[in-house]
Amino acid sequence: MPELVTGISSVTYVGVPDIALGDALGSCVFNLLLIVMLDFMHRGSSVYTRASQGHILSAGFGVVLLGFVAFNILLYRNGFRLSLWHIGLYAPIIVLFYIVSMRTVFRFEKAQHLEAVEEIVERHPKMSLAKAIAFYCVASAVVIAAGIRLPLTADHVAQAMDWQRSFVGTVFVALATSMPEVAVTFSAFRIGALDMAISDLFGSNLFNLVIIALDDVAYLKGPLLAYVSSAHLISAQSAIMMTGVAIVGLLYRPNTRLFKTVGWVSLFMFSIFILNISVLYLQH
Repeated sequence: MPELVTGISSVTYVGVPDIALGDALGSCVFNLLLIVMLDFMHRGSSVYTRASQGHILSAGFGVVLLGFVAFNILLYRNGFRLSLWHIGLYAPIIVLFYIVSMRTVFRFEKAQHLEAVEEIVERHPKMSLAKAIAFYCVASAVVIAAGIRLPLTADHVAQAMDWQRSFVGTVFVALATSMPEVAVTFSAFRIGALDMAISDLFGSNLFNLVIIALDDVAYLKGPLLAYVSSAHLISAQSAIMMTGVAIVGLLYRPNTRLFKTVGWVSLFMFSIFILNISVLYLQH
């Protein structure tokens, strides 16, 4: 929700497509960093040994979509204008791929024994569906109100600091819009729902990429990816590498803890995150 509202506001109300794309891709990177933080907080064994390998499915879909977005950025940077009116042809493909991926993940999870979900339901027997929906709507309204104003504030920051909008969107706006993921992730971790926390992060990354397609429809000047900086390729590739490392961790399930804090998988992901921020800053 924060990325959606902020992205639409960026391309319509403020007219800064770099902040919209930077927010979407930067949020993907920040969400993957939260897996590193979960591993740091998880005492004893590595978080990759406890999490379900079913997350590999949604993570793999995320890699494909991230690569597809990066591919189209390169196409538009090299003069290929594949569009229908003001909408890039990549937009409907992204939405269609997301629908297929969600359907596939749903069918896969349905075939599994979802013990974690059953435990969560048992812990909140007094929470009715109507009450849950009411709380959800109130929280969403607050997020929408904040998201509308955020791009304008970010644009002022970029101008005041003489920074590129791609850098501000990827780092500062993405950090702000990722706060709900931070809250949900650590709340799920606190009640012992580790798989819910990780699935939230991979699922959010998939939807963040769908937001790029929705932003493209709202941006009337032309295909969104034709009017953005090539610096966004850094974030897209960083997210691909971090997701790939996470997939390795979920498959290999290493139990080694470096300095008795985090596994080598998390340390590698954190290094990619630092490299991403450093290169973006040097390019600003």
